[in-house]
Amino acid sequence: TGTLIDYALRLYGWPVRWKTRIDLFDPERRFIDMQLRGPYRYWRHVHEFEEVKEGTRMIDVVNYELPYGLLGSLVRTLFVRRSLKRIFSYRHQAITDIFGAV
Repeated sequence: TGTLIDYALRLYGWPVRWKTRIDLFDPERRFIDMQLRGPYRYWRHVHEFEEVKEGTRMIDVVNYELPYGLLGSLVRTLFVRRSLKRIFSYRHQAITDIFGAV
Protein backbone atom coordinates (compact mmCIF):
# COMPACT_ATOMS: atom_id res chain seq x y z
CA THR A 1 0.00 0.00 0.00
CA GLY A 2 1.30 3.42 -0.96
CA THR A 3 3.64 2.21 -3.71
CA LEU A 4 3.93 4.73 -6.56
CA ILE A 5 4.37 3.53 -10.14
CA ASP A 6 5.48 5.80 -12.98
CA TYR A 7 4.74 4.79 -16.57
CA ALA A 8 5.89 6.25 -19.86
CA LEU A 9 3.88 4.94 -22.79
CA ARG A 10 2.38 5.90 -26.10
CA LEU A 11 -1.34 6.04 -26.79
CA TYR A 12 -2.14 6.33 -30.48
CA GLY A 13 1.36 7.69 -31.04
CA TRP A 14 1.09 10.35 -28.30
CA PRO A 15 3.55 10.15 -25.41
CA VAL A 16 1.78 9.78 -22.07
CA ARG A 17 3.16 9.93 -18.57
CA TRP A 18 1.08 8.07 -16.04
CA LYS A 19 1.48 7.76 -12.28
CA THR A 20 -0.53 5.41 -10.10
CA ARG A 21 -0.57 4.64 -6.41
CA ILE A 22 -1.45 1.30 -4.85
CA ASP A 23 -4.21 2.31 -2.44
CA LEU A 24 -4.95 -1.16 -1.12
CA PHE A 25 -2.82 -4.27 -1.06
CA ASP A 26 -4.41 -7.38 0.40
CA PRO A 27 -2.24 -10.31 -0.74
CA GLU A 28 -4.20 -13.31 -1.98
CA ARG A 29 -7.39 -11.21 -2.32
CA ARG A 30 -7.03 -7.89 -4.12
CA PHE A 31 -5.13 -4.74 -4.81
CA ILE A 32 -6.34 -1.38 -6.02
CA ASP A 33 -4.46 1.18 -8.06
CA MET A 34 -5.54 4.80 -8.50
CA GLN A 35 -4.25 7.20 -11.12
CA LEU A 36 -2.56 10.28 -9.68
CA ARG A 37 -1.49 11.68 -13.06
CA GLY A 38 -2.33 10.47 -16.52
CA PRO A 39 -4.73 10.46 -19.42
CA TYR A 40 -7.91 10.02 -17.37
CA ARG A 41 -9.81 12.45 -15.18
CA TYR A 42 -10.38 9.48 -12.87
CA TRP A 43 -9.00 5.92 -12.90
CA ARG A 44 -9.53 3.23 -10.25
CA HIS A 45 -8.59 -0.38 -11.02
CA VAL A 46 -9.54 -3.16 -8.64
CA HIS A 47 -7.67 -6.44 -9.20
CA GLU A 48 -9.42 -9.26 -7.36
CA PHE A 49 -8.34 -12.87 -6.91
CA GLU A 50 -10.88 -15.53 -6.01
CA GLU A 51 -10.09 -19.10 -5.11
CA VAL A 52 -12.11 -21.54 -7.21
CA LYS A 53 -11.99 -25.31 -7.54
CA GLU A 54 -9.84 -25.06 -10.68
CA GLY A 55 -7.35 -22.56 -9.18
CA THR A 56 -7.61 -18.78 -9.06
CA ARG A 57 -10.04 -16.52 -10.86
CA MET A 58 -8.83 -13.00 -11.64
CA ILE A 59 -11.44 -10.27 -11.76
CA ASP A 60 -10.80 -6.71 -12.92
CA VAL A 61 -13.09 -3.80 -12.18
CA VAL A 62 -12.08 -0.53 -13.82
CA ASN A 63 -13.87 2.74 -13.20
CA TYR A 64 -12.70 5.69 -15.24
CA GLU A 65 -13.72 9.07 -16.54
CA LEU A 66 -12.15 10.98 -19.38
CA PRO A 67 -11.56 14.72 -19.37
CA TYR A 68 -12.95 17.18 -21.95
CA GLY A 69 -16.71 16.64 -21.51
CA LEU A 70 -18.49 15.72 -24.75
CA LEU A 71 -15.20 15.39 -26.63
CA GLY A 72 -14.01 12.92 -23.99
CA SER A 73 -17.25 10.95 -24.38
CA LEU A 74 -16.71 10.76 -28.11
CA VAL A 75 -13.09 9.61 -27.63
CA ARG A 76 -14.27 6.97 -25.14
CA THR A 77 -16.83 5.66 -27.62
CA LEU A 78 -14.49 5.69 -30.61
CA PHE A 79 -11.19 4.59 -29.03
CA VAL A 80 -10.86 4.06 -25.29
CA ARG A 81 -13.50 1.40 -24.72
CA ARG A 82 -12.13 -0.69 -27.59
CA SER A 83 -8.53 -0.18 -26.47
CA LEU A 84 -9.26 -1.26 -22.91
CA LYS A 85 -11.06 -4.35 -24.18
CA ARG A 86 -8.05 -5.19 -26.36
CA ILE A 87 -5.59 -4.63 -23.48
CA PHE A 88 -7.52 -6.86 -21.08
CA SER A 89 -8.09 -9.52 -23.76
CA TYR A 90 -4.34 -9.57 -24.40
CA ARG A 91 -3.62 -9.87 -20.69
CA HIS A 92 -6.16 -12.68 -20.36
CA GLN A 93 -4.51 -14.57 -23.22
CA ALA A 94 -0.99 -14.01 -21.83
CA ILE A 95 -2.03 -15.29 -18.40
CA THR A 96 -3.77 -18.27 -19.99
CA ASP A 97 -0.63 -19.03 -22.01
CA ILE A 98 1.53 -18.90 -18.90
CA PHE A 99 -0.71 -20.60 -16.32
CA GLY A 100 -3.25 -22.47 -18.43
CA ALA A 101 -6.99 -22.18 -18.06
CA VAL A 102 -10.01 -24.36 -17.56
